[in-house]
Amino acid sequence: MIRLQNVKRQFGGRVLFEGLSWVIPSGARLGLVGPNGAGKTTLLRILSGRESPEAGEVHGGRSLHIGYLPQEVETVAGDTVLEVALGGFELVSRLDSGLAEIERELSILDAADPRAERLARQYGELRSRFEALEGDRVEARARAILSGLGVPEASFGRSPTTLSGGWRMRVVLARLLLGSPDLLLLDEPTNHLDLQAIEWLERFLATFEGAFVVVSHDRYFLNRMVRGVVELERGRLTSYAGNYDAYVTARDAAEQARDKAARHQARELAKVERFIERFRYKNTKARQVQSRIRALAKTERIETSRAARGIRFALPGAPRSGDIVARVRRVAKRFGETVVYRELSLVLQRGDRMALVGPNGAGKSTLLKLLAGEIEPDGGTVEWGHGVTLHYYAQHQLDALDPRRTVLEQLEAVASPDDRPRLRSLAGCFLFSGDDVDKRVEILSGGEKARLALARMLLQPANLLLLDEPTNHLDLRSREVLEQALDEYTGTLVLISHDRYFINRVATRVADVGGGTAVVHEGAFDEYLAWRREREEAAPVPAASAQAPSDEQRRLRREEKRQEAERRNRAYRERKAAEERLRPIEIEVERLEQRAGELEAQQADPRVYADPGRAREVARERAAVAARLARLYEEWEAAAGE
Repeated sequence: MIRLQNVKRQFGGRVLFEGLSWVIPSGARLGLVGPNGAGKTTLLRILSGRESPEAGEVHGGRSLHIGYLPQEVETVAGDTVLEVALGGFELVSRLDSGLAEIERELSILDAADPRAERLARQYGELRSRFEALEGDRVEARARAILSGLGVPEASFGRSPTTLSGGWRMRVVLARLLLGSPDLLLLDEPTNHLDLQAIEWLERFLATFEGAFVVVSHDRYFLNRMVRGVVELERGRLTSYAGNYDAYVTARDAAEQARDKAARHQARELAKVERFIERFRYKNTKARQVQSRIRALAKTERIETSRAARGIRFALPGAPRSGDIVARVRRVAKRFGETVVYRELSLVLQRGDRMALVGPNGAGKSTLLKLLAGEIEPDGGTVEWGHGVTLHYYAQHQLDALDPRRTVLEQLEAVASPDDRPRLRSLAGCFLFSGDDVDKRVEILSGGEKARLALARMLLQPANLLLLDEPTNHLDLRSREVLEQALDEYTGTLVLISHDRYFINRVATRVADVGGGTAVVHEGAFDEYLAWRREREEAAPVPAASAQAPSDEQRRLRREEKRQEAERRNRAYRERKAAEERLRPIEIEVERLEQRAGELEAQQADPRVYADPGRAREVARERAAVAARLARLYEEWEAAAGE
């Protein structure tokens, strides 16, 4: 389909890659991965024709239609959102304009005019091509794609300039998908999509007939969508068959083999160097020494794995908190006319690892801010438990960074004496390598500041971590290091992330935020997804011919969803209340059963029988314990049944 041959690209004095070759066949479904700064975006831009290499060639068929989605969309052409999306089907637009022009000419011609027959024949040909491309359905398809990507229908008639960068990205993606290109080049397509939109995109790409290459840090997405992974690192491309998990397994095996070969090579080269040093000045060995020097110069050294690959980062020990870390009671919150929460109740227990999921704008970040005390509820209360110390991480909270300090100085300011020897390694985990640690904060980019703020926060002990998109600006290697650290963390964790792989690895509970409330699901993210799929499959499917729902129908559906969410949340609260009643009963039953066993043993003891008063006392206590146990068993059955 497209081929790169001996391509070179550099920026200033830094060579990204040289002599790079790559063939992308028809039907390929590839993930392009590699550390930040390796040149993945540049490679996509060369493939799309938006950049030219300094050397080498790019070969593609003349009729090859390439769709390219950049990471950031600055401007989009079109008067309305719908017109921007329809711009993806330029051929249909041209055919539609041609048909309209012929219709105009035919309307002013006499039927006997010889030109009328020629125009009618042209009209039939154009109409056949228009229908073959389902031109009459293009607008409906555009609306369906925009809706699938979560763009509100109310925005279809608005100017795209009024949208945020994330929403403009969705509109441009809709235009690309509508155009049905032969090759799609997608640079971080899930960055600005919520969970529902990502799932819709996955379903679309699963039936997409063309090829695609995707750069993504979403490992869940890569696992589901790609059939091969291509790693760009140190200016080289290495191809692996299978999805992301298969790539990690093969990559780690290859790295171990390369490290072993590098160690063996180092031992052999050391022997040669010792021979040269020993006999350098002996005339009888001069020829052999020179031969070895030439061989040493020609030897291509085997590169070992990057040091960051072996880094393990442990969070400071979390001081113990009370059993209840936070309790949210009937909280209401609104911003202007927008109601975010009506009556939210939630209990956070020690050791919980909760992920907040839901569509953009549902209130996930608002809930995190309420838990952090960043904002106050309009109604209800947020109560923190005994001994809770918290850290709240959000990308916009970078005020704690001193612009005059360097990266290393910022870390040293909060590190314990035991942590200081490994601060450079920790900085490497968060993509500050080499001289980067000596950069002052004032010259760092927004992404670099966010990474530094996260690293700095994680060096300080706390028993409650509130993390809002902690994996943004981290490459795949850094995410793995952070996951390992959070996996071993002993405190309580609440997080928001679009990285479903990260959620599945770290979280053990999922709170579905939306409809003015939050419903908690026990178990990992995959279990939550299975629950959602069951609900969607059980829901009645509307007839294909049904008209679009009216505003009133949509309002009723939203109200039904809100009521259903409230019912689920009420049931959750009632279940938790029953569990709280059950726990002390179980403790008391266990204590009394143990006491009953002790009393039974005493009644079997001949020394107790020898003392009538002691025997009557033991018998009375055993009868009282038995009566109390009978009542507790009834209470236990009632609470357990509830």
